[in-house]
Amino acid sequence: MKLSIIVPAFNEEKLLGAALASIRQAMQGMDAELVVCDNNSTDRTAEIARQAGAKVVFEPVNQISRARNAGAAAASGEWLVFIDADSYPDAALFADMAAVMAGGRHVGGGSTVRFDEADRMSNGAVQVWNAISRGMRWAAGSFIFCRTDAFRAIGGFSTELYASEEIDFSRRLKRRGRLAILHRHPLRTSGRKVRLYSKREYFGLLFRIVFSGGRALRRREDCFAWYDGRR
Repeated sequence: MKLSIIVPAFNEEKLLGAALASIRQAMQGMDAELVVCDNNSTDRTAEIARQAGAKVVFEPVNQISRARNAGAAAASGEWLVFIDADSYPDAALFADMAAVMAGGRHVGGGSTVRFDEADRMSNGAVQVWNAISRGMRWAAGSFIFCRTDAFRAIGGFSTELYASEEIDFSRRLKRRGRLAILHRHPLRTSGRKVRLYSKREYFGLLFRIVFSGGRALRRREDCFAWYDGRR
C-alpha cells in the first residue's frame, strides 16, 4: 500500500520546513512519497520543499482546491493524504490512519485538530468543529485522506469553491463509502490565523457567507483569510 502525501503551499516559507520535517518523521517506515504543490508562491516555498526532498509541482491559479488537485494528479500512491503546510502530524496519527486504510472498511477520512497556540475562544470553536466533524463525518481541510480511485471517481476538490471545499469533498466522498474521523491523536495545526485576523473580521466573513446563501464561498475576495497572503 503506497501513500502519496500532498501538501498545498502558498507563500509558506515560514512554516513549511517544520511541517515537512514533521511529516517526514511521521511517515518513517511507510511506503510513501511526498508531493508539494507550489500554488504560485512568490517566496522560497518551492526551494524549501525541494530541499526537504519533496517532489514539487506548480499550480498557477491561487486556489486551495486547484493546488490539491494538481498535487493529486502528480501522485502515484493508492491512497492520497492531504496535509496543510502549517500542520504537524505525528507518528501516532499516521499509525491510526494506516490501520483504517488496512482495515478495508473505509474510503477515506480525516482527523480532529488542535491549535498549537490560540486563545480560549478559538480553542472552544475548534472543539465545536471537532464535534461536528465526528458527528457529520466531515474531514477538516488540514488533514484528509482517501483512496486514489475514489478521489478520481468524484472529480477531486471543487474548483468552484474558495473555502469550505473540504466539506463539499467529504459529502461527495461519503457516497463512495464510509469515512473515519480519527480522534485519539488530534492533528496539531498552526493557530496563526487566530492571531492574524480579528474576531470582527471573522464575524464579518461568517455574516457574508450566511446572508449570501453560501455564494461568498465562491468568491476569492470574500475568502480573504485564505488568499490575501497575510502570514
